[in-house]
Order: sequence, then structure tokens, then C-alpha cells
Amino acid sequence: MRRGVRALAEQGSRLFDQNSRIVQLGRSARVEEAVDVFSNMTHKNTVTYNSMISVYAKNGRIRDARKLFDGMPHRNLVSWNTMIAGYLHDGRTEEAYGLFEKMRRRNRHTWALVITCLTRSGQLERAREVFDVVPDKGDVVLWNAMIAGHAKKGKFDEARLLFDEMPVKNLVSWNSMLAGYTKNQEMCSALRFFDEMVDRDIVSWNLMVDGFVRLGDMDSAWDFFRRIPDPNVVSWVTILCGLMQNGRVVEARKLFDEMPTRNTVSWNAMIAGYVDNCRMDEAMSLFMEMPDRDSVSWTTVINGYVRIGNLDKARNLLEEMPFKNVAAQTAMIRGYVESRRMDEATQLFHQIETRDVVCWNSMIAGYAQVGRMDEALDLFNQMSMKDAVTWNTMITGYAQARQMDDAFAMFKEMKGKNIVSWNSLIKGFLQNNSYLDALKSFVCMCKTAIKPDHSTFACGLSACAHLAAVQMGKQLHQLVIKSGYVGDVFVCNSLITLYSKCGHMIFAQLVFETMDNPDVISWNSLITGYAWNGHGNEAVALFEQMLLEGVTPDEVTFVGVLSACSHGGLIDQGTKYFRKMTEMFAIKPLAEHYSCMVDLFSRAGKCEEAFEIACDTNTKENAGLWGALLGACRKHQNLRIAKLAAEKLLELESNKTSNYVLTSNINAGVGNWDEAEKARISIMGSGAEKQAGCSWIELGNQVYIFVSNDQALPKPQEIYTTLNSLAAKTFVSCMT
Repeated sequence: MRRGVRALAEQGSRLFDQNSRIVQLGRSARVEEAVDVFSNMTHKNTVTYNSMISVYAKNGRIRDARKLFDGMPHRNLVSWNTMIAGYLHDGRTEEAYGLFEKMRRRNRHTWALVITCLTRSGQLERAREVFDVVPDKGDVVLWNAMIAGHAKKGKFDEARLLFDEMPVKNLVSWNSMLAGYTKNQEMCSALRFFDEMVDRDIVSWNLMVDGFVRLGDMDSAWDFFRRIPDPNVVSWVTILCGLMQNGRVVEARKLFDEMPTRNTVSWNAMIAGYVDNCRMDEAMSLFMEMPDRDSVSWTTVINGYVRIGNLDKARNLLEEMPFKNVAAQTAMIRGYVESRRMDEATQLFHQIETRDVVCWNSMIAGYAQVGRMDEALDLFNQMSMKDAVTWNTMITGYAQARQMDDAFAMFKEMKGKNIVSWNSLIKGFLQNNSYLDALKSFVCMCKTAIKPDHSTFACGLSACAHLAAVQMGKQLHQLVIKSGYVGDVFVCNSLITLYSKCGHMIFAQLVFETMDNPDVISWNSLITGYAWNGHGNEAVALFEQMLLEGVTPDEVTFVGVLSACSHGGLIDQGTKYFRKMTEMFAIKPLAEHYSCMVDLFSRAGKCEEAFEIACDTNTKENAGLWGALLGACRKHQNLRIAKLAAEKLLELESNKTSNYVLTSNINAGVGNWDEAEKARISIMGSGAEKQAGCSWIELGNQVYIFVSNDQALPKPQEIYTTLNSLAAKTFVSCMT
């Protein structure tokens, strides 16, 4: 009997030790070692299974956790709660809620878990529905979860109402409400609420310090920090991080050296601060001084070297890392991806035993960036759990590879589309010159519950600009005003471009004048707009105003102002600006700048000077430049330069019909009929094809695209009647 009791006691003790070992290994992210312990156990109880489920879930292996959960011989409430907590940790709200609904019995911890799960994911209405059916509403944890969820979302009135309705409040309740104010940078409300608090603990003080740090008000943060009765490590780390975020590195280091006690978190915070401020030598020096390094320490320095492009140093550190985690390995993969070292990224990816969704997404993004969409799709299909980032990466990748059919198919298949998904599709159509499809997608999005953001509006307005669909653009402008994006620089720049391309320079100027802080793109858009529309003097005046206001011009600015000088015949001004660009602003001339100068001299009849510029080694491969020179030679009947320009142009673009036609017309214009005929015959011998002319027209809030004599159109009679009317008006204006 005694022997049997002793054996049972030994078995129980061994089981306890093994269960504890599994938990310890899980905390150190040593999952495979935990699996070995679990697999080799001769006796397992429910605690064993629960411990292993927790290890899997907390280390990103949620599928393994669920498989083990489903295969358990016996489950208790802890098993169910552990699995729900695992889903919550992995951000998989729907699976957590689905498991909750299958439970026959629930305890207070279960209700608290699911309400926390819903509030953290922003599903406040659903959380309220669950909260209303909780049997025992006396549990303060439930109330705190509801308050924290509403406060986090900035719904302070609802949060305060819940707070006031609470039957019993504890310090966590007060701090949950305070955290809502501080994390949303509502520091005036936070101060008032802080003063209301009868009892405060170190968490309350730390929240206030953190709130001022988030706001960038380091003076107030310092003031609160000094008033803390007994600051803890979190207090010190919070103020230290604030100093680092504001670039006050020397003060942060002084504070670090003054800390009464330092733990691993404080060391990591200091190292991270150095990394964020690109001071890797100091970061590495501190890393080497650390008494105890954890996975965060290693990951931080590895990520730091990746960020500055020292991938060899980063890889050496990764090899030295005692217990490699997926975060460090993913950082290394990102470094390889950004440097387009895809073979090394692929090799490392296949070495990782436990990959999370971020790791998969990084690898897919890498393949997409280099156009290897077949390999990206292969990984995509291997993924068991895909998030919105995965789908959006594939849509963007296909769009960049000019595979819009595949991008659209991926978009249609995607569930849970978000604003990024729609923007990726619309931008993809825009980048692939499918402007009408971009507008159609914009309209379709507006019919959903997802509201357009500044990027959506910018893409929609850009599509209107390319189509010269000014009426539709004006409607989008009204929607911009209603949506509150009228002050957004990105959107305003798109509006300026739209109105400029459509010839409405008054509206473009008005948009520019409403901007509080126009950037260089704003100035460039308006200068270029004036140049496009033949207002050279206005473009030059705007450029001078830009310089007076201290805005530094870039390459695009000078393309705009030189183009304006060219169209306005301002040779002296154009020559002066070209010199100023190189001498004052140290901008190396690009092909576009030389093209403007060639055009400037060509339009003035100075074809010899234009030819000298065209022969510059930096621009001689630019077909557009030679085409402009050839056109000018036709106008000024300079056959010698025309012949040289034509030879170069046909060498660069032998398959373009318009080049042969232009050459033929020049020769015909001066009576050189033999050469004109040769150019005509060359069209057939070169294999050049004339592309059908394509036009579009806005009619009844729709844009119609058509080619010559196109009868496969809706409303053909109405469209051609409108076109005939426009042609008649053009003829009359030309004759008067």
C-alpha cells in the first residue's frame, strides 16, 4: 500500500515538474523543446494539455493549439478559456467568439475574455450585446473591459456613462477611464479626471506621464514625473522613451545612468532609442554592456543594423542569438527583401520553424516587389491563415506587375475588404492607365460602408485629370469638402493637377490659395499648370514667389518653369533659370531639362543652338527631344538640321509611324518630293503600325471612350451629335 502511494506521489510530482517545464519553455519561446517534453510524457493530465495549448497559442502556432484542443480526451473550463485566450492573443476575434458560442458552461473568466476580445477589436455593439446577457453583472472585470474598450475608441461619453453606472469601482476602473483620455491625447480631460481620483497608484501617475509624452509635451511629462511619490521602472522608462522620441538622446542617457535600478526593459528601451535615432555604435556598445539580454535585446539591434543596411552584421548577430525568434528572423528577411537579395531571404524563410503571419507577409511582399508573382502566389496558397495585409500585398503586387486581371480577381475573392484593399485596386488601375476602371472602382467603393480617405480621393481626382473629366472631378471636389479632406495637401495637389490639365487655371489657383502649407509639389503642380496652358509669365511670376517664400525648388519645378519659358518664348529667362538650377541649387540637369531647352531654342527658330544641346551625351538617347527638334525644323524649314534629327529619331523609334510621317511632311514642305516618298515607303518596310486614335467625352455624368467611326457605343447618336457641335464651334472660333 505504502509503495503504491509513494509511486503515485512520485508520478504526481514528476507530472507537476513536467507541466511546469512546458510552461517555462513556452515563456522562453522554446516551443520545439516544449513539444519534446510533451511528446515523451508517459502520463498526461488535463493541465498538461492546457499548458501545451497555451504554449502553442502564445508563440503564434494557433493551428497546432486548436488541433491539440480538438484531440483532447477531456476538456475543462480552463481548456476552453485557454483556447479563447489564444485566439484573442492572435487577434482572431471571430474564431474566439465562435468557440465561445459552442461552450455549454461559462465562468466569470470566460465572459471577461470574450468581452475583452470584442472591445479590443472595436466591436463595441457586439460587446454590449454580450454584456447585457451576462448572468452576474457584479464582476468589476466586465465593467472595466467595457470602459476600456469605449475609451480606447474615443467614445468618452459612453465610457463615462458605464463608469458612473458601475455598482462597484476599483482602481482599475478609474485607470481604465484615465487611460482612454491619455491614449487619445485628451490631456485636458485627463487632468480633470486625475484630479477627481480619490486614490491613485503608480499606474495612474505613469498614465499621465505617458499621455504628455504622446502629445510631445515633455515639460509637462517631466513635471508629472518629478511629482510621482515613488517612481518605478515603468515611470523611468516612459520618460526615457519620451526623450528619445524627441531626439534628446544625451538627456536620455543621463537619465538612464541616474536610474536607481535597471531591468532588462530599461536597457532595451535605451538601446531602442539609440536605434531609432540611427546611433548604432552607441546601441551596440550598450548591448555589449547588458548583464542579461533577452530576445527583445537581440531583435532590436538586429533590426537596427537592417535599417542602416548593414545586413552582414545583422546576419552575424542573428547567428549568435541563443534562442532565435520569428521577429528577429523576419527583420532579417525584410532587410534582404529591401536590398532585393531574394535568394538569401528565401533560404532564411525556409529555415524558420515557426512562422507567423508577419513573416509570411514579408516574404510575399518581397516576391511581389521584384515581380516574381508566381512564387508570391505559391506562398499565398500555402498560408493557412491570411490577414488583410496578405490579400492587399497580392493585389498591389499584381498591379505593379501590370496583371490587373489577376489583381481584380484577387480583390473579388477577398473577404473583409478594407480601405487599403480598395485603394490598392484603384491605384493599380491608375498606374496601368485604366482610368475609367479606376473611376468605376471609386464609385463602387462609395456604395459600400467604407468611406474614401485622402489616398482614394487623390487617385479618383488623378483619373479625372487623365480623362479630362472636369465635371466628374468637380463632383469629387464637392465630396472632398463634405468628407473633411479639403485641407489635405495630398488631395489639394491632385485638385490643382485636375483643374490645370482641364484648362481651369482659376480653380487651380483658388485651390492653391486655400492651402495652409503648400509643399513643393503644390507649387510644381500650379507652375506646370500655367506652363501647360500657355501662361508663361504667370508661371515665371509664381516661380519667383516660390523662391521669395523660401521654398526650395526641385528637378520637377525647373521642368515646369523651363517649359513655361519655352511656350512663352522667354529665351533669356529660360537660359538664366537653367544656369540657376545648376549653380545655385546644385541640381544636375536631366533629359527633361535639356528637352525644355531644345524646345525653347527650337521655337525661337534657333535650330543650330537646339541641335548642339540635343547632341549632349546626357540626352542624345531621348526620342522626345529629337522629335521636338524635328518639329521645330519643319516650322522654320531648316532642312539640314531636320535631316540629322530625323536620322537620330528613326534610329531610336523605328516602329513609330508618326516619325516617318513627320519626316515625309518636312521634305514635302520644301519641295523635296523624292525624300518625302522614301519616308512614306519606309513606313511599310519598318513594320510600323498606326495606332487608332482614342478619344473620350463626358456625357450625363459618364465618360465614354471611343475610336474613329466607333458604332459599338451606348448612345452613339447623342455622342456624335455632341462631337459635331464641338467641331463646329472649333471651326467658327478658328475662322474669327
